[in-house]
Amino acid sequence: MASQEDNLKKIISHCKEYGFVFQSSEIYDGLAAVYDYGQYGAELKNNIKDYWWRSMVQLHDNMVGIDSAIFMHPKVWKASGHVDGFSDPLIDNKDSKKRYRADELIEGQLEKIQQKINKEIDKAAKRFGDRFDEKQFCETNPRVLVNQEKINTLNKRFVKALEENNLKELRQIILDQEIVCPVSGSRNWTDVRQFNLMFTTQIGSTAEGASEIYLRPETAQGIFVNYLNVQKSARMKIPFGIAQIGKAFRNEIIARQFIIRMREFEQMEMQFFVRPGEEMKWFEYWKEARLKWHHALGMPDEDYRIHTHEKLAHYANAAVDIEFRFPFGFKELEGIHSRTDFDLSQHEKFSAKKLQYFDPEIEESYIPYVVETSIGLDRMFLSILSFAYHEEKLADGSERVVLKIPPALSPVKVAILPLVKKDGMDEKAIQIFKELRFHFNCQYDEKDSIGKRYRRQDAIGTPYAITVDGQTLKDSTVTVRYRDTMEQRRISVDELLVEITKDVAIEHILKSL
Repeated sequence: MASQEDNLKKIISHCKEYGFVFQSSEIYDGLAAVYDYGQYGAELKNNIKDYWWRSMVQLHDNMVGIDSAIFMHPKVWKASGHVDGFSDPLIDNKDSKKRYRADELIEGQLEKIQQKINKEIDKAAKRFGDRFDEKQFCETNPRVLVNQEKINTLNKRFVKALEENNLKELRQIILDQEIVCPVSGSRNWTDVRQFNLMFTTQIGSTAEGASEIYLRPETAQGIFVNYLNVQKSARMKIPFGIAQIGKAFRNEIIARQFIIRMREFEQMEMQFFVRPGEEMKWFEYWKEARLKWHHALGMPDEDYRIHTHEKLAHYANAAVDIEFRFPFGFKELEGIHSRTDFDLSQHEKFSAKKLQYFDPEIEESYIPYVVETSIGLDRMFLSILSFAYHEEKLADGSERVVLKIPPALSPVKVAILPLVKKDGMDEKAIQIFKELRFHFNCQYDEKDSIGKRYRRQDAIGTPYAITVDGQTLKDSTVTVRYRDTMEQRRISVDELLVEITKDVAIEHILKSL
């Protein structure tokens, strides 16, 4: 566990040192759970957004994108249930004075029991080799069966408490499971309380005439209130989807694990409108499609897993999370939810406006059902850095830190480096730089030794480094260095565009979807 925490600290430190992420308002000692993205962080974020937007909107005939306002009429949040029910169950440890989400403490306990089962499976797999039958082992091994029964019993009790909003029972589960505070190690817990997460502000020209409104806690409602506007103006036929990327705001009381849980964050959401009764077909379709989107980046399959929700939100009839293995363990990266007709029905009720869709194929009017895909951009950002960060010992005994970011998402695609700043090498390098920057985000660097410049580019994840030397001036060839292997080879300046494009063009990933 310590090594995982150390790895996260290294990533956080690297993000600051190389201009990916800074603590917001750092010169004033910072603002908790709020972060700024630096020069390379902003580029990486934009590349992730571009990959998502093009895969969702550009590659689907029945998908369009919008950009709705952050401020919305207060009734929107009453209709959606956020005013009355958007809260977290929180519990304090009296000794450490630390606050935790009660549900996450219990989920952590379930994960600990599951890890005991996984250890038994791993030991048996090593012992029996190719003859190992995991299914039979799990059905017959006494220790696995005992722990599985513990999971089933605890999970049933946990889900029931959540569904009934039974805060006393949540606290009792924590006590019965002897869950301790990670900081103090004690079980001296307060009662569990609910805390609403929405930020409020005032709108109006004078303080006396101002009205209270909310900063949106999600982007989905901006899609729902506009669904008929979009459907009519774009002449969309069901099934169709509306995508959006935008900021959301939650007053997180428990803000930890870097950019995993922030008060200001960005979402990439899509709402897919379908006929009632067809939602499960599309739920399965989007679950598979979104997994494929993640895997297309080339990150290991074992770093992802699917978590099926036992307790469903009030609006859903099915929900799964795509979880990623962060340095601190598996956490939700993206959610796929079948939201039924809850949101549109609520908005029809509260607005008194008809939100039904007339389906010309079956000549019926109905409120569509909705399948949602929702991914946190900041979490996606951290998943890529978690995968990409490597410390390597080289053959000559030296070390390097390299970010093996998928090339299509790398903040800088190519660095152009004159071997020395003389004899016309710098002029030739600048000429190549000026030509390539029309196609890629490039960087020109002439300061320090060529080895130090390579290390700088490794640290920001640049997949290609082009070195201009004396031979370049004679035969118009350059040395191309590849980030991941550090292999170097000479190619003609005329071949550079094709050579770089084949690896960094996002179109190659999109074509694999």
